[in-house]
Amino acid sequence: MKRISHILKSKAIQSVYSIAPSATVFDAVTLMSQRNVGALLVMETTDVVGIVSERDCVWRMVPSGRSPNETQVCEIMSAPVQYVPSTHTNEECMALMTDKRLRHLPVIDEGRLVGLISIGDLVKDIISEQNFIIEQLEHYIMGDRG
Repeated sequence: MKRISHILKSKAIQSVYSIAPSATVFDAVTLMSQRNVGALLVMETTDVVGIVSERDCVWRMVPSGRSPNETQVCEIMSAPVQYVPSTHTNEECMALMTDKRLRHLPVIDEGRLVGLISIGDLVKDIISEQNFIIEQLEHYIMGDRG
C-alpha cells in the first residue's frame, strides 16, 4: 500500500494554491481558472480554515442569486476541513473521500500543510500500480524474467 507522501512526491505539480477567507468568490473562480485547479485551500496565515471548490461556487452562489464580486469566500467555503497525514495510504484516503463525498484532501503533518491530494491523484496512482502488476504478470507468464 502506497503512502500519500509518495504520491505527493510523484505529482507533476507540487504547488498548493490558496486564497484568503476575505477574498471574493470572483477572485477564487479567477484563480482556479488561471491555475487549472478545482479547489483552493482557504488560509489564514499558515492555518487551513476551509476549502472552496468549483462545486461550492456553483451550488452555493447560483441558487442564492448573490454576486460573486460581493460575496466573500468564507461565506461559501466548506469548513471544517477534513485532512489526512502523509502516512495515510491511498486506500485509506480513497475510503475517506468516498465516504465523505470529497474530491480534495489537504495533507497535514504536525500542524503543517505539506500538500493537497485529489481523487484524480489517487485514481492515477491506482491505475499506474495496476499497469505495473499486469506488466509483471505478462513477463512472468511469457517466461521473460529479464
